[in-house]
Amino acid sequence: MSQATTHPAPDVTLRGGASQKQRPLRATRGRGGMKRKTAGDWGILLVAVLIGLLIAVPFLMILINSFKSPADYNATGPLTLPSELYFDGMTAFWERVNFPEKLWNSFFISSVVAILAVVISMLNAFALGIGRVRGRTWIVVLILLANMLPQEVLLYPLYFMFKQVGLYDNQWAVIIIFVVIQSAFGTYLLASVYGTFPKEILEAASIDGANRWTILWRVVFPISRPTLSVLVIFFFIWTWNEFLIPLTFLVSNATQTVPVSIAVLQGDRLMDVTTTSASALLGLLPTLIFFLIFQRTLTRGITAGAVK
Repeated sequence: MSQATTHPAPDVTLRGGASQKQRPLRATRGRGGMKRKTAGDWGILLVAVLIGLLIAVPFLMILINSFKSPADYNATGPLTLPSELYFDGMTAFWERVNFPEKLWNSFFISSVVAILAVVISMLNAFALGIGRVRGRTWIVVLILLANMLPQEVLLYPLYFMFKQVGLYDNQWAVIIIFVVIQSAFGTYLLASVYGTFPKEILEAASIDGANRWTILWRVVFPISRPTLSVLVIFFFIWTWNEFLIPLTFLVSNATQTVPVSIAVLQGDRLMDVTTTSASALLGLLPTLIFFLIFQRTLTRGITAGAVK
């Protein structure tokens, strides 16, 4: 068997003619090629964990108190674990508000708003970012200013308008309002993204005979799909959690969403703390499940443009 040859360390000539063996560099990476964490990295990780725990505290309190009886809550307070699981509060809320109906109303409104707002945002951003219409900058600034208006300013004119057209206490009134609000933000975001779109790709598609509609759906849409997926997830969650406008425009019990039904029932029936916690848990679980399902889509969409 052949023996492996060892190479001596090279000499390094120092000032004055002295020579010294060059010391091998220390390895800065641990096992598996992973970079060793410094004290600063551990400090940042510790701060992130503490912030995560602070964010999780309200959810944990809701989870604990959702399965407590009123007597158990009064005896031990909100911070202790339940002595036994109590499901009557969750059952009472489910039956009082007809929760499946409210769940469907929220899902229907949020889904339609998310899809329509993304489509309108993409069409507007294609005209502003790639079509280069005149006054593009001023249009984007106006859209941004309109998106910064508080919802309270919009309530009375929208109430009067939908009363006149017969859409008051109709889910489509809320859908139209939120499609406009969410698409304003989506247009502002996508117009900035499409403004940096590679011109070479668009010119190559035009040379091949593609019209603007073909360029939009065959070139721009596939490339920007991760960003559009992120907008769909955000628009869905934002619309699901909206309270003021649905409370104003959905007054009948059959059209209300989950957040509105929780607030209305609390004021009407004076629920105890444990039933209120159970209602908050039931209202939170659908968005949490939705986020967990599309978490990988959200991560891929956010990091899509990070590496070329």
